[in-house]
Amino acid sequence: MSYELRPHTADVAVEAAGESLGETFAAVADGLAAATCDEIPDTGERFSLTVRAEGLEALLFDYLDQLIYERDVRGVLPVANEAVVREDGDEWVIEASARGVPFSEISARDVKAVTYSEMRVERTDGEWEAYVVLDV
Repeated sequence: MSYELRPHTADVAVEAAGESLGETFAAVADGLAAATCDEIPDTGERFSLTVRAEGLEALLFDYLDQLIYERDVRGVLPVANEAVVREDGDEWVIEASARGVPFSEISARDVKAVTYSEMRVERTDGEWEAYVVLDV
């Protein structure tokens, strides 16, 4: 699993890949953390979350949006993300966890929101790829 931050006009984009959807979504979430903070300490407690949506792009959007919500409510930066994505009837589900590093321990930039602009989730050459633009 890997991610790369890409410049995108006034925003920043995360391009990620993994062998599974879960690895790919977790890599995008790690990219969100990297867009927020350069150096991440090994502190913080893990927390879990579950998100459901009707499609893969909607699931990725809602997952990242939930991480931003958790960041704001808990006052932590979600890092070391882990995720499993599965289909459940007409919906997609992500069961995920992250380690929440307290903001008091980092110097963070503000990532305001995730956008649907140019978002994609696709399977290519035996792996999953995702591309997401973040509003900074």
